[in-house]
Amino acid sequence: MSTTAHLPSAPLRARAEIDLGALRANVRALRAQAPGAALMAVVKSEAYGHGALQCARAAVDAGASWLGTATPEEALALRAADGLPAGVRIMCWLWTPGGPWREAIEADLDVSVSGMWALREVTEAARGADRPARVQLKADTGLGRGGCQPGEDWAELVGQAVRAEAEGLVRVTGLWSHFACADEPGHPSIALQLGRFREMVAYAEGAGLRPEVRHIANSPATLTLPEAHFDLVRTGIALYGISPSPEIGTPADFGLRPVMTLSASLALVKQVPGGHGVSYGHRYTTPGETTLGLVPLGYADGIPRHASGTGPVLIGGKWRTAAGRIAMDQFVVDLGGDVPGTGAEAVLFGPGDRGEPTAEDWAQAAGTIAYEIVTRIGTRVPRVYVNGEQDG
Repeated sequence: MSTTAHLPSAPLRARAEIDLGALRANVRALRAQAPGAALMAVVKSEAYGHGALQCARAAVDAGASWLGTATPEEALALRAADGLPAGVRIMCWLWTPGGPWREAIEADLDVSVSGMWALREVTEAARGADRPARVQLKADTGLGRGGCQPGEDWAELVGQAVRAEAEGLVRVTGLWSHFACADEPGHPSIALQLGRFREMVAYAEGAGLRPEVRHIANSPATLTLPEAHFDLVRTGIALYGISPSPEIGTPADFGLRPVMTLSASLALVKQVPGGHGVSYGHRYTTPGETTLGLVPLGYADGIPRHASGTGPVLIGGKWRTAAGRIAMDQFVVDLGGDVPGTGAEAVLFGPGDRGEPTAEDWAQAAGTIAYEIVTRIGTRVPRVYVNGEQDG
């Protein structure tokens, strides 16, 4: 991830400005939504494109007591980094056979186990490390992805975990699951998953496990489903000020503020006649004499090609849309005769305060979700961090 600690003296081709003050405020807002639960800040995939270490530090400063990643490599990098308290808990959940179990144990990570193969590997690693592994058993309550199936599979996993605890090889620190449709309040699967989670937790505790935390709430459940908060909530996209369920509320409705603003400097402004083809395939032709502006960002930077002809940009106080196809490194906007000048700012998305588009606007233009818009912004775009100091 390319990062820039301070504003550069020379203009950048493009920049993703990351407002750490907004992120801290989002953490506080989310903690207020679940006052009886600890908060895990999910910083997987470079904090959804925002920068894992910088966002992790800000989240912990604002009261997050857990950090969450998908892969063990992400978690190990956080543990090895400077600037995080030694006692902050870090959990990772996307394991494959032969993963770095011993390294995770020695780094004091909490590791997720969804099946017997993983429990066997982590207990063997614990023997080699001569210290117990911190393990969280994941239950598949209905999402159908990771997690152990209820019934005999869960009974076997729990039973073997109890025996491994008795041998001093593991400490079962958590029982957890994940919702399929928490972003659709009222969906019948939500109540079914909650009921199944309670049953699977009750079985595990009846067998002798005493987890520190039980958790199933993701961002939408944190915001809309208080009965799902249990001991810990896992907040991902909401942490970055994006609504996990635009149909029921904007970020402002949930007390959140978008953290990333993506902008670029126009690389060229030129006058062209009517009937002039624009970009590959000439899917756009100028309706009359006009000016074209060249935005130096493309799908190699994470700008979705699916938003060709629809992706919005704020230039000179006016919304424009990508004219013709978005290319690998650049796209064109029809400025309608305005001449903002080469080097003028083009804001692709941000909080919307200045009338600029939001990540949700780009998601609608591309037929996807805002999660994907921010996460895919690539490494050629420097992250510029602002408001890095803790609020007074």
